[in-house]
Amino acid sequence: MEQTLPLFSIIIPTYCRPERLATCLQSLAKIDYPRDRFEIIVVDDGSEMSLEAIVTPFCEALDVTLLTQPHAGPATARNTGTLAAKGKFLVFTDDDCVPSPDWLKTLAAQFALTPDCLIGGRTLNALPDNLYSTASQVLIDYLYSYYNANPKQARFFASNNFALPKESFEAIGGFDTSFPLAAGEDREFCDRWLQRGYLMIYLPESCVYHAHKLTLRKFWSQHFNYGRGAFRFHEICAQRHLEHPKREKLSFYLNLLGYPLSLATSHSVLLIGGLFFVSQVANAAGLAWEKFSRDVPQL
Repeated sequence: MEQTLPLFSIIIPTYCRPERLATCLQSLAKIDYPRDRFEIIVVDDGSEMSLEAIVTPFCEALDVTLLTQPHAGPATARNTGTLAAKGKFLVFTDDDCVPSPDWLKTLAAQFALTPDCLIGGRTLNALPDNLYSTASQVLIDYLYSYYNANPKQARFFASNNFALPKESFEAIGGFDTSFPLAAGEDREFCDRWLQRGYLMIYLPESCVYHAHKLTLRKFWSQHFNYGRGAFRFHEICAQRHLEHPKREKLSFYLNLLGYPLSLATSHSVLLIGGLFFVSQVANAAGLAWEKFSRDVPQL
């Protein structure tokens, strides 16, 4: 009897976070979706320890494949995972995410209506007591409210919760592996997807919970790296469009800094607003650092 191929291939890049990966896989074991209709491909991006002991216990209940590669960043790891994928649709999440039980059901329902689109789901903060994790998630929420104000004409998704046809992913060349960090590669992918004339749809019912524990130092580093990724993004866009992409209007940044005031949160809105300001300073510093490092001649 011919084996039925899975509908979904879930790709999870991971690097040196075995506990978080185990939690992610535990959540996928609770997914409310036929087991023969999805597979999981974990790509170890050069972790210091073997992840076989983490992945193997899930192999009886789930169709899980563990791949390994030298450390090259999440963009390369995702592309590596897609090479082994058998599903019609690729679904991307991260090792520090916990998808909701109906995650694949909501995606399947939307793909039945729009099979050729890129679907982005909603990401929720799994660490509401952590001020820095909360501020980072609120910032993403603002970006989604801005870029995806019209859910049927969305413009940006973070790569920890989106899905698309494998055929289309391959047609546009996958993720750009010149992004070595988890910063900017998803933004560039979405831009390239739209340039090809493909559709992006925001589906907030498709949820994952993101458990990225941050300190002030890690918060700064995260947004500094976003700045570095932004420089690379603008560099690529200039090459692709033969011009630099337009900067956001001043109102975008003013509304960003005021966005926390509209939220109901257990944390001080002033503290979150202050971290928004810090994030923009870190972003600018990262962008400047990347530009300076490119301009300095190599000896």
